[in-house]
Amino acid sequence: MTCVRWRGVVASEPVRIPERIRFGEDFELDIATCTLCRAGRVLKLERIPMEVLLFLLEQRGQLVTRDQIVERIWGKDVFLDTDNSINGAIRKVRQVLKDDAEQPRFIQTITGKGYRFIAPVVDPAALTSSVVPPTGIGDGRADQSTRSTWPETATSEPSDREPIQSEAPPRLRSIRIALALVVLIAGLAGWLVWSRFFSPQPHASRVMLAVLPFQNLTGDPSQDYFSDGLTEEMLTQLGSLDQQHLGVIARTSVMHYKGSAAALDQIGRELGVQYVIEGSVRRDEDRVRISAQLIHVKDQSHVWAREYDRELKSLLTLQGEIAQEIADEIQLTLGDRHKTGAGHATISAPSSYEAYDLYLKGLYFWNKRTEADFQRAAEYFQKAIATDQNFARAYVGLADTYGLMSTWSMGPQNELMPKARAAALKALELDETLAEAHTSLGLVAEAYDYDWQTAEKEFRRAIQLNPDYATAHQWYAEYLSWQGRFDEAFAESERARQLDPLSMIIATDRGAIYYCARQYDRAIAQSRAVLDMDPNFAEAQTNLFGAYVQAGRFAEALEIWKREPADSPWTWADKAYLYGRWGQTREAQHALEKFERLAAKLGSNSTWAHVVAYIGAEQKDKVIALLQKACAEHSYNLAGIKVDPVYDPLRSDPRFQDLLRRVGLAQ
Repeated sequence: MTCVRWRGVVASEPVRIPERIRFGEDFELDIATCTLCRAGRVLKLERIPMEVLLFLLEQRGQLVTRDQIVERIWGKDVFLDTDNSINGAIRKVRQVLKDDAEQPRFIQTITGKGYRFIAPVVDPAALTSSVVPPTGIGDGRADQSTRSTWPETATSEPSDREPIQSEAPPRLRSIRIALALVVLIAGLAGWLVWSRFFSPQPHASRVMLAVLPFQNLTGDPSQDYFSDGLTEEMLTQLGSLDQQHLGVIARTSVMHYKGSAAALDQIGRELGVQYVIEGSVRRDEDRVRISAQLIHVKDQSHVWAREYDRELKSLLTLQGEIAQEIADEIQLTLGDRHKTGAGHATISAPSSYEAYDLYLKGLYFWNKRTEADFQRAAEYFQKAIATDQNFARAYVGLADTYGLMSTWSMGPQNELMPKARAAALKALELDETLAEAHTSLGLVAEAYDYDWQTAEKEFRRAIQLNPDYATAHQWYAEYLSWQGRFDEAFAESERARQLDPLSMIIATDRGAIYYCARQYDRAIAQSRAVLDMDPNFAEAQTNLFGAYVQAGRFAEALEIWKREPADSPWTWADKAYLYGRWGQTREAQHALEKFERLAAKLGSNSTWAHVVAYIGAEQKDKVIALLQKACAEHSYNLAGIKVDPVYDPLRSDPRFQDLLRRVGLAQ
């Protein structure tokens, strides 16, 4: 772990870097090693909480806003919900300092603004000199560990401590002040750009609402599928009422708060919503009791609350009733400015509660996103269809299951994609207004048929039917990036994030778009931000590896795979590619030989590992043969062939140009 050691002011002469900062009664922070000790005992603190603590120490006694922390730690171009990370970092710092948020000794929360470090620092003069010139200045590339941030001179509130007197000559002080002002202006400009393009920007004309996970009060964890399903159904019901004036945050983000004790103002800030719905559900053999309340985040007032006790067979009608009552209450609260009841859409419903219960179980396992759970999800969706052959949303669930199993290489594409297409078409036959079905069909068209015109038509139709369906925006953004239409792709990706701000995969896909657009520094920052949230998120690791290689940062790329198992075929395939790009021919050949000995472990899903390894080893004929075979099999992995930098060594080959024509992506 390395601490950020440049703090945004370029020194005009060598400056002293303090080795240690002492604060409180017995705490000591060693900057060089990023080690925090108390009375000589080392305390465990992760990288981001450590950087936040150091930033607060530098700005001791002064207000540090959340925006300043974002700019300092992640940079303005990171496409990720950072509020949650800041909250977690502050919480971890307080835990290790044994600080109380209500009666703080170290970190004071300034409600709605930020934080202030209030404990005494033993050698405060040392902190002002803890700056060194940044690496990367002049070449346009600064590593995250040396990113420019808000300068020490930029304060939001006057400090009550004595000013620190500089011993520098007047002319040197003037130069430093001028430089600090330049950095401050640049920082303010950067913040304005970030707030305009990267902070949550829900449509000004719409009310944004979050349905928090309904509590399962049965005492039986096996009934979680029911409470989770009810949450998702409420999202669907509310999202269909008035899409012009009422926006609903997607499931992925709200499920982060399942079992959480997060405060409502924190949730409102992290999700960018004005209202939240809290609820609970209890059911027995044939009855269900649902409690729900609508809360205004700004003052945490209860706008509406109800409790319903009904027979299970009436549940489907009850959900629509609850959704409409909530919408009516929002309309009454806002007056005539928003008519949330207008434009009410009919939700496709099954004819029996039994079919619906099976469908909820399918959704529950589908959302777990593992191969075994996808198999269970497919079984439940099929049972729901067998119970009610006209249940359109069960067909959508089946289509999405087969579609993701195919694109995630969990089975033969030639078997799974036709099943996904058939299920999506059946859903649309039953209900043409299902945005989810159009989105599923768009995935099949692009990833299997290479029918780009139909894919775009289906994605756009889905968004027209349900502008709040985050997955449609996410997959359409990916489609646009594969076409090379990056400005449009970034706009759709941003819209997906607004609707699902805590989604790891949406944030990761943003990094992939940066990568394909050759914006490698942004791809690196984006991927690292995701991995700060979840160090084991495989897609983000893959993006980071690829961006490091393309940026020529080979040693950092190699570090990613040092933690991977030595007998992993993918590890050695990537090493063969990396060493080949690095110009280390002997190491590349050794890695290729290791990969070929282990490749049998991959079974039928080894094609893309071979492609990567052979590109690194410059065995173009083998790569072209594999790509031609993949094209004949309608492989999903060819969808990005037009823009993926990994294929750049092949682009002048006529056989590669023929492949582009065959997949409909010729220039």
